[in-house]
Amino acid sequence: MDKSKLIAEIRRLKQEKNAVILAHYYTLGEIQDIADFVGDSLALAQQAARSTADIIVMCGVHFMGETCKILCPDKKVLVPDLEAGCSLANSCPADEFGKFVKAHPGYTVLSYVNTTAAVKYYTDIVVTSGNALKIVNSLPKDEKIIFAPDRNLGGYINAVTGRNMLLWDGACHVHEQFSTEAILKLKAEHPGAKVLVHPECKRPVVLLADKVGSTAVLLQYAVADTECNDFIVATESGILHEMQKQAPHKNFIPVPPEVSEGSVGCSCNECAYMRLNTLQKLYDCLLNEKPEIEVDPAIIERAKLPIDRMLELSK
Repeated sequence: MDKSKLIAEIRRLKQEKNAVILAHYYTLGEIQDIADFVGDSLALAQQAARSTADIIVMCGVHFMGETCKILCPDKKVLVPDLEAGCSLANSCPADEFGKFVKAHPGYTVLSYVNTTAAVKYYTDIVVTSGNALKIVNSLPKDEKIIFAPDRNLGGYINAVTGRNMLLWDGACHVHEQFSTEAILKLKAEHPGAKVLVHPECKRPVVLLADKVGSTAVLLQYAVADTECNDFIVATESGILHEMQKQAPHKNFIPVPPEVSEGSVGCSCNECAYMRLNTLQKLYDCLLNEKPEIEVDPAIIERAKLPIDRMLELSK
C-alpha cells in the first residue's frame, strides 16, 4: 500500500473505531503529521487523561502506552510496536528500584515519567522534564528526596535548587551522546546561534545552553524568539520537524552524537525506539487492534496515585 493510501486508511479506521492518535515529538515527521495530538510526555499524559475516545493509539515508546493505560484503564490502549522501549526506563529495573527505596526509608520518591508502570508503583510523585523543577520546588527544603532514574536531570535540578536529592544512576542513551566539542564546533560555524539543551544531557553540555528545558519548552522558546533565527538543538532530532513547521523561516541545527575515533557519525541524534513507529505499523495496529498495552490492575491502582499528583501539581 502506498503512503497516500495508508494515510487515508488510517484516517478512515480512526473515525470508524472512535480512536485518537497521540504522538511524541521524537517520532517520525509523517507520524506527527497524522496524529490528532503531538506533544511531550506531560502533554500526552494530560491529553490521554481527558480523552473521550474508545481507543488510544500511543505513537511513542512503551512506558507512554503504560501511562495512558494507567490513566484510562477502561479504554483500549494500542501501540504500533511493543518493542519500542526506552533506554532510560530500562536503566531502572523495578525489582532493584524497589529494594533501593526500601533501603532508604523516610524519603519522598520522585520518578521521571520515563519509567515502567512497575517503577511508578514505588513512586510518590511522577515528574517530567517540563514540571520536575516546579514539583521539587513545591516540596519543603529539608525534604529527603529520591530522584529516579535520570542522573542528569536530577543533577540539573540539584544544581538549580541547591538540593541534595539522592539520584538513581540512570540515563537516556540519546541525550548522553551529545558532546561539548560538537556544540562548540557548531557555534563556530554558526556565530550568533542560540543553543537549546534538554536537561537529560550531561552537565558540561547544559552549561553551554542559552535555554535549558523540556522538548515543549525548547519548541516554545525557539518559535517565540524574535531576535534569533539560528538554533543549535541538543535533544532528539524528531523535534526539528515541529520546530520547522512552526517557524519555517528559522534554521534549526541538530547536534550530532559523539562518535568513536574512526567511525562514521550521522548529522543528528535519533532514538531508534521512537523510529519503530511507522505508518504501516500504525495502520496495522488500528486494523487489528493490537498490540494492546496491558497493565496489572493492582499496579494501575497504585501507579495512578503519583501520576494524578503530577497532573494536579502541573496545573
